[in-house]
Amino acid sequence: MIDLRFLRENPEAVRASQRTRGEDPALVDALLEADAARRAAVATADNLRAEHKAMGKVIGKASKEERPALLAAATDMSAKVKEAELAQHAADADLDAAQRAISNVVQDGAPAGGEDDYIVLETVGTPPVFDFEPKDHLELGESLQLIDMERGAKVSGSRFYFMTGYGALLQLGLLQLAAQKAVANGFTMMIPPVLVRPEIMAGTGFLGQHAAEVYHLEDDDLYLVGTSEVPLAGYHSDEILDLSAGPKRYAGWSSCFRREAGSYGKDTRGIIRVHQFDKVEMFVYTTPEQADAEHQRLLAWEREMLAAIEVPYRVIDVAGGDLGSSAARKFDCEAWVPTQQTYRELSSTSNCTTFQARRLSVRYRDENGKAQVAATLNGTLATTRWIVAILENHQQADGSVRVPAALVPFVGTDILKP
Repeated sequence: MIDLRFLRENPEAVRASQRTRGEDPALVDALLEADAARRAAVATADNLRAEHKAMGKVIGKASKEERPALLAAATDMSAKVKEAELAQHAADADLDAAQRAISNVVQDGAPAGGEDDYIVLETVGTPPVFDFEPKDHLELGESLQLIDMERGAKVSGSRFYFMTGYGALLQLGLLQLAAQKAVANGFTMMIPPVLVRPEIMAGTGFLGQHAAEVYHLEDDDLYLVGTSEVPLAGYHSDEILDLSAGPKRYAGWSSCFRREAGSYGKDTRGIIRVHQFDKVEMFVYTTPEQADAEHQRLLAWEREMLAAIEVPYRVIDVAGGDLGSSAARKFDCEAWVPTQQTYRELSSTSNCTTFQARRLSVRYRDENGKAQVAATLNGTLATTRWIVAILENHQQADGSVRVPAALVPFVGTDILKP
């Protein structure tokens, strides 16, 4: 949720953020009205409770003759207090709904617009030039017995797959390399649960615009996570953290699940857009003042991993309409995919400022010992999709694929041969 104090003091900034996202600025006025109505309801209930309490003292001192009338008045006042408290509860609910309807405030400098309105910040490496007709990742994966989509569909349906043989080792090696780099940079490795309660999924912002993407187990009222960002965000919910020694950094290794609702006919070939994949995700709790610097560190660690797999990539500043509700700023790293002659997203890192932590009640104590809302950030360090870029960029004329040097110790060979 956005900060109500910030909203009251800077309503036009929030309206501008809504316009940057392509969302309705009128929601800001609705929230301001709900906030004012809630504060008025609280004041009314508080005043009536105070009057009721004062009447009790008067009754205690009243004479026998005065008491019946005073008791009748107290009964009427008690009914008014209950009505006021019900009105306060309703106002609380209206405020909560209005507050949740507004996405995080976009940072100054982020581009406006939608998916295609990003800004390229940097391009790293040169796309390979082949003297043969390159194969796409699925053709390579099948010919090298790394990926089995047919049997994945037979067992589980479309957009499921088996990683087989060296394909499985390649994925495990990629994730192990990410885990090693995370630990070396001060992250605590975590293998989190992949089923979470509704309040945790909602707290991270995934039951808003992305609700259709989430698998829900109705009998248990639990959600399958699409990223370990979700359980890691809930890890310290309702806690006050000690951030005096610096940010708390976690790296979650998990399977991830996405329904891919609304993506019918898009990226149906291969493992670019699938229902299940594995990922190592970085997640950080820090102070709001340190969040921007931490965001740059997360991006640097992603770039280090991309350098390790030796693929050309670019960094983009994602436009407001493509941020998702929780992020105030997001940078994507996109690798070159030769057969598509374009760059495709491999990782992203988001600064969610205090938006998630406010929903999940994650706080820290400032230098004066006062509890303040923490900031949260996340970033992908490796995921199954990276195999697409590895196979296509490192393929050779004979149909083999060179394994990046950093992954050879995990895979056990430097060449994947047909």
